[in-house]
Amino acid sequence: MKPFKRTCAALAMLSIAAVFSSMAFAAEKPVKLNYSVFFPPTHSQCKAAESWAKEIEKRSKGRVVIHVFPGGTLTKANVCYDGVVTGISDIGMSCFAYTRGRFPVMEAADLPLGYPDGLTATRVVNSYYKKMQPKELSDVQVLYVHAHGPGLLHTKKPVKNLTDLKKMKIRSTGLSAKVVSALGAVPVAMEQGETYESLQKGVVEGTIGPVEVLKGWRQGEVIKSTTDCNDVGYTTAMFVVMNKKKWAALPEDLKAVFTQVSAEWVDVHGKEWDKADKEGLEFSKGRGNAVITLPPAESARWAKAVEPVLDEYVADAKKKGIDGKACVTTLKSLIKGKK
Repeated sequence: MKPFKRTCAALAMLSIAAVFSSMAFAAEKPVKLNYSVFFPPTHSQCKAAESWAKEIEKRSKGRVVIHVFPGGTLTKANVCYDGVVTGISDIGMSCFAYTRGRFPVMEAADLPLGYPDGLTATRVVNSYYKKMQPKELSDVQVLYVHAHGPGLLHTKKPVKNLTDLKKMKIRSTGLSAKVVSALGAVPVAMEQGETYESLQKGVVEGTIGPVEVLKGWRQGEVIKSTTDCNDVGYTTAMFVVMNKKKWAALPEDLKAVFTQVSAEWVDVHGKEWDKADKEGLEFSKGRGNAVITLPPAESARWAKAVEPVLDEYVADAKKKGIDGKACVTTLKSLIKGKK
């Protein structure tokens, strides 16, 4: 065969191969995943989750399609993690605190350590997870973690000191319940979705949480006052995890897409928490609600009152074979380093 003809034949074969390759790629069915999110669809964190899913779809060039189920419609907040483990959902977002006692290492992140803002809290809990690599999360693929800004006190009547707070019924979850108890109030466990009605009906007299709940969960409509108690500011760490079998089934290039986008979305969530806190404060003030700043001496009393919560965590962790002191020390160091 003459050189020209051989070249034409080779080009023709390459063209045919390219067509078949293209057809094979086109015929490849996209990986369809469902994503259970406990936040309501209007919440900024739900929107951040949706934008994460869209970015995965975009960078995978449509090879991954993620259907987000907001508001706990696929799995409720307290069973979201188990839903991922068992395959009810492929991906899930919820709070570690909603299954108290199950995640003892990650629970330390929720201690009243004085988190300054949501971005810092989110960066800290991700760094903490990577450093500690807790076995308690070995039955899922952890994509990333995020956490809200400092949890403050929001009440139906003004709280200016510990005496005002004594014996008040305060909605709280996880370790925040112990913070409430240490401050002399009565903790009442419930999910955020139940809090509005409970405040409205007087089942509880207040709630402890980030300022964003005042708008994001509309709780500013049913409280009258926020007490800025930053010295005991805690956070609530939240997971974004994937079913291990679904993760293992992904080709390496798609795993890389998930890993890269998830790393970028750490700051997306953190910044959204701070933005939501600002909007929540403005929303609450717009309704005429008060913001009370504790005097330094009173603030110091609150900080002193919650010290036993940290000590108790360390003691309880030791019983489970966990170095709780190392957990607390690591978190304090990370907070200091990221401020």
